[in-house]
Amino acid sequence: MDKNLLDILVCPITKEKLIFDKKNKELISNGAKLAYPIIDGIPVMIPDQARKIK
Repeated sequence: MDKNLLDILVCPITKEKLIFDKKNKELISNGAKLAYPIIDGIPVMIPDQARKIK
């Protein structure tokens, strides 16, 4: 994940910064309790396609 891209991406719901989960290739939003997938190097920032986390 490009650090410059990670610096500007925010959760579309909470507008908070995201945490990159390298192992699962996801961007984590703690506030929204969602994990946005990264598919072929492209973050999918659609809440309906995010995985719910605890």
